[in-house]
Amino acid sequence: MWVHGVTGFSAGLLIALVTAPVGVSGAVFLLPVQLSVLSVPSPAVTPTNLMFNIVATPGALLRYRRHGSLASPLTVRLVLGTLPGVVIGALTRVFAVPGAREFRLIVAAVLLPLGAWLCLRTLRRPTRHPPRRELSSTVVVTLGLVAGVVGGVYGIGGGSLLGPVLAGLGLPMAAVAPAALTATFLTSIAGAATYVVLSLTASGDIAPEWFLGLLCGMGGLLGGYLGARLQPRLPETGLRLLLGALAVGLGILYLAEGLSGQPVAQ
Repeated sequence: MWVHGVTGFSAGLLIALVTAPVGVSGAVFLLPVQLSVLSVPSPAVTPTNLMFNIVATPGALLRYRRHGSLASPLTVRLVLGTLPGVVIGALTRVFAVPGAREFRLIVAAVLLPLGAWLCLRTLRRPTRHPPRRELSSTVVVTLGLVAGVVGGVYGIGGGSLLGPVLAGLGLPMAAVAPAALTATFLTSIAGAATYVVLSLTASGDIAPEWFLGLLCGMGGLLGGYLGARLQPRLPETGLRLLLGALAVGLGILYLAEGLSGQPVAQ
């Protein structure tokens, strides 16, 4: 058990250190570790991953709060979409059990070209900032709703989807990162609570693995704080390239697992 705990803590720290500067909690990269290395049963792996988000993201959020970058209209609109979305996703995961293979292939089809486009667009104009855009409330809430449903089903928070999309639409990383992380944090609380309630009425491994989720989250808490502290020191170009590379890497991972037929969360 302690070996698993140390492994989970280390994985959470390293993942959050890299992903926090671009508004991604890192749960999407922790999910394969929990399944393949730590042998977390399903569907308990989903709320365990959400628990990681709950414990890990406050470190980054605290750092962003010191810069006054949390309370923004973008954050409010994302949360309005992600909160109902995660409840829908949790109910779907427990009672409908959607096809994991199809989900992986869809995510790969979205993230691979999106990440590649974001990288290429950034490299073409390394000295210029992309135009800042104002997105309508309907668009932002809809994006949040979709990300919330995905987060509720697979426990990946949604920031890994929201970050590349919002950055690709022209929003600055200084606004995208704290908004995506805040939405991930609040959504994960609602999602984990939904799974706990469902565990009282449904059979199977539905409740989170509390000990492992806590240790993974503690690693993520430290890594997220350090990553958010680095963010203001990193150039916009570098942050966009990092986010694009993470999207491409995640897309390749899900494509490989989708083609092999091995479920991400089953």
